Amino acid sequence: MEILLYAVGIVFMLIGLGLSIGLHEIGHLVPAKLFGVRVGQYMIGFGPRIWSKRIGETEYGIKALPVGGFISMSGMYPASDGKPVRGLFGSLVQDARSANDETIAEGSEERVFYRLPVWKRIIVMLGGPVMNLILAVVIFTVLASGIGLQQGTTTIASVNECVVPAGTTQTECEPGDPASPAAEAGVLPGDVLVSIDGTPLDDFAEATAIVQASPGQTLELVVARDGEDVRLSITPIAAERALTDAGGQPRLDADGEQVVAEVGYVGMGAQMGFMPQPIGTGAVMAGDNVARVAELIVQLPVKLWDVGSSLVTGADRDPDGPLSVVGVGRLAGEVASTDAPIMNRFVVLLSLLGSLNIALFVFNLIPLLPLDGGHVVVALWDGIRRAWAKLFRRPPPAPVDATRLVPLTVVVAVLLIAMGALLMIADVVNPVNLFQ
Repeated sequence: MEILLYAVGIVFMLIGLGLSIGLHEIGHLVPAKLFGVRVGQYMIGFGPRIWSKRIGETEYGIKALPVGGFISMSGMYPASDGKPVRGLFGSLVQDARSANDETIAEGSEERVFYRLPVWKRIIVMLGGPVMNLILAVVIFTVLASGIGLQQGTTTIASVNECVVPAGTTQTECEPGDPASPAAEAGVLPGDVLVSIDGTPLDDFAEATAIVQASPGQTLELVVARDGEDVRLSITPIAAERALTDAGGQPRLDADGEQVVAEVGYVGMGAQMGFMPQPIGTGAVMAGDNVARVAELIVQLPVKLWDVGSSLVTGADRDPDGPLSVVGVGRLAGEVASTDAPIMNRFVVLLSLLGSLNIALFVFNLIPLLPLDGGHVVVALWDGIRRAWAKLFRRPPPAPVDATRLVPLTVVVAVLLIAMGALLMIADVVNPVNLFQ
């Protein structure tokens, strides 16, 4: 059964990845067609063709390797002038120009990408990454506002009989240990918090905040028990406790250490549940993910070095480091097969898919060809040259010939392939394990 669930997790992520890639390319395809550009192909994946169908002038298809996708737009660059290109990389440039010329169909010479106004070219190239961002926001909104974030509810799950020092390994009360304020007040498991100190409660975090701010103060606590409201008096004691957030996760300081402080304490724990959040929470979560992925990309050379080192030494991988498609699939399989409620596993899988789309969004904005960000830079440079010529009343310059950047593009492509190979090998030999 565990193997079957593991496979289900991988299939879920493969379908999600295919959907993400497909929507990314639709983000390019739709504006390109709206702006009149001839699109010859729309493909999900690379390698051997599994299936394809021509509709109108565009061939739609799926290829074997789900590691990306593309659309083939007519005339990404200006048509070549037929003159041979000399130099060390001349053959590469010439091959790129020949391939570009083949996309320009006879009779459709005006329906080319490079002739579009700069703002339209930018919209076409940003359409893909923005589609991934939109999908991520939708996913995180479903998680946060549709399903809810897991946090303490107002239902009491446990009441400590006594107070034990923070950080102790003691698991049972010993003679002389003081009774917990919650036990003294008569709080029982199953009670539902209604209000504390006159403040109505929607979740356990609100009660925790009031208790922690009120050491030594007697508070009126109203709980629902057997269909009736019961009024209790509870006096939090001052105690050193490890602080947690609304989701029950430890609060960490700048050094990654758990924050411990002297706060009000009563000794009761909440039943965890999925609590729907305001509708804007999904966008905030997506924004936080963008910041984390951007930070990861800035540190990418160091992170890749760490991955390579761990591959050689066998040291544990950084769980926040980069992953390949193989690594993401393995994590999905582990999540699906772990011993946890089905909803919890589904939430983690959906969150992983949302984070994957954020990674696609940020990574494609890197301003280097062949990534979308590189094409945006080329369009902006073309616009700057045209604006400069107009400012000084000069004839419009010829469109930027990005085929001259093919050597740089090849270098970037080789680095991307090498990075992918390193991560795939590491994800097979020394994978990230979230459940150690």
